[in-house]
Amino acid sequence: MLPPPSSNVLYQIVQIPYFLRWQIYHRLQELGIQSWCREEGALLVEVNSWIAAILRRAIVIQFT
Repeated sequence: MLPPPSSNVLYQIVQIPYFLRWQIYHRLQELGIQSWCREEGALLVEVNSWIAAILRRAIVIQFT
């Protein structure tokens, strides 16, 4: 169903409301950051650079 992540660092974001996960997912996709929103509601984000880590954090803060 989901492609396997290609990096060693994978974050699962679960401390945000479900409806915000899709908004965050779409914004990450726009920025070219690999992410997957699973059927059970978990949002997985692949972070393989320091820029991706900073963007992930900034986007979560922006939406929450």
